[in-house]
Amino acid sequence: MPIILVTGAAGFIASNVVAALNTEGLHDLVLSDDFSRKDKIPNWEGKRFAKHIPRNILPTWLDQHHKEIGFVIHLGARTDTTETRWDIFQELNLGYTEKLWGICCRHQIPLIYASSAATYGDGTQGYHDNHAVVPQLKPLNAYGRSKNGFDKWALRQAETGRQPPFWAGLKFFNVYGPNEYHKGRMASVILHTFESVRSTGHMNLFRSHRADFADGMQLRDFVYVKDVANVIFWLMKNRPESGLYNVGTGHAQSFIDLANATFAAMEKQPNISFVDIPKDIRDKYQYFTEADIRKLRKAGYDKAFHSLADGVNDYVRNYLTEHKYA
Repeated sequence: MPIILVTGAAGFIASNVVAALNTEGLHDLVLSDDFSRKDKIPNWEGKRFAKHIPRNILPTWLDQHHKEIGFVIHLGARTDTTETRWDIFQELNLGYTEKLWGICCRHQIPLIYASSAATYGDGTQGYHDNHAVVPQLKPLNAYGRSKNGFDKWALRQAETGRQPPFWAGLKFFNVYGPNEYHKGRMASVILHTFESVRSTGHMNLFRSHRADFADGMQLRDFVYVKDVANVIFWLMKNRPESGLYNVGTGHAQSFIDLANATFAAMEKQPNISFVDIPKDIRDKYQYFTEADIRKLRKAGYDKAFHSLADGVNDYVRNYLTEHKYA
């Protein structure tokens, strides 16, 4: 297996991907990120890799060392859905990714990059990873617009033949799992539930502000990060048809289900209250997401995804309880 470059390697999903690659016996890795954040050091310091490259010099480094790299897994991005400054998304989620795409085209390096289910907005266009739908999508926040903006740009490039030899843009749904301690407000409800229950014995969920959804019955496609890593590894090995792929379980469940699974993993009785959704995100809140994964299945990916109960149980018992990292 050639050298693999993983960006965002100090972050949540990418550090789990690096752990999965190490488990597969792959240690000839180049990691890239802003490695200055002390709260993210445990995500990567125990991993096996060849070298790490600071994010700000990576495009130049990759252009100069392209012969060393056999695959790029680009998971680095600004992922804060409450961020409103477009210049940040323009720089990190659009411009930076366009640079890496261009380098991968020029030197014929296969590329996987992170898109997001946030591109689907309120879901009026469905949750189908059909390329024809992409221009019609209306994301609800700047983060989603930046991800959809790059998807549209990538598809235009592919139409003209300016594309890597294989590429996949992965629309991640609600990913949860180890190595998200640093994410603060953006961490999964499971982490917030665990910390709240441990300190107070109860958990607050968002109240519904729509008549068609009861409190706590907002539905999301929750996918365990270990399954995300499995999909990425499979795509890297098998390289099916290039394009956009949904990465979720294909089965939406409620936040009540999620909280109850967390209480069960902690061997506690559920004790749930409801609070208003903060006004700064209320009009950008997705009430339902569910990945259509038929395209991924048709491509040949046949591995089962963790059930919500099993994924949460593994996360709580094997990581959160003792503050461990993957």
